[in-house]
Amino acid sequence: MTVQKPTLIQNGFEIYKDALSAETQKQLVETIRQMVAIAPLYQPTMPRTGIPLNVKMTNLGKFGWVSDKQDGYRYQEFHPVTKQNWPDIPREIIDIWQCFTGNSLTEFNLLNPDAQQSEWPLPECCLVNFYKADNKMGMHVDMDEADHTTPVLSISLGDDAIFRMGGAKRGGKTASIKLQSGDVVVFANEARMFYHGVDRIIGGTSSLLKREGRLNLTLRRVT
Repeated sequence: MTVQKPTLIQNGFEIYKDALSAETQKQLVETIRQMVAIAPLYQPTMPRTGIPLNVKMTNLGKFGWVSDKQDGYRYQEFHPVTKQNWPDIPREIIDIWQCFTGNSLTEFNLLNPDAQQSEWPLPECCLVNFYKADNKMGMHVDMDEADHTTPVLSISLGDDAIFRMGGAKRGGKTASIKLQSGDVVVFANEARMFYHGVDRIIGGTSSLLKREGRLNLTLRRVT
């Protein structure tokens, strides 16, 4: 897999447009279908209120991100419904992580092409979110992990999403960006702790999935 320069790069926030071929996207969707047969999609609830989140989700890896009324946001090693351990992150997803985080084109490295690239540890969690056409995700920071230094990597599959990127503080200036199937996003350096969210899904913009919607795979280190 050849990594081109990102379309957008700012403070460690990198977007790689059309990063994954159509065939790779199809293979990823089939892999996720197989994983969901083992660890089904479910709908988490908000802490304290118990209100269901917009999206359905599941996890792959040693740890999975979960949320419920009783214990709130957290990582645990088993599916909250089946009580079974999460399936391992498939090799082809790990390959994408290594390709894009190992070649992360920070502003420093763009100016210094001979700079030594860092070897980031492998992800411990792949959060799988399924967005229906009317779903969205509020502005948030990925902060439930103990490790806030390793990049977070996001893979978009299916319908287009209007993604919103903020800064280090809630309520600051934001930018609206369209993410399409096959795009890869990396949150590194300062951007690792930036606010971000999904304003809406544009239904019918992709035929990759059997029904309208968007799959988002988010890879991260937890410990």
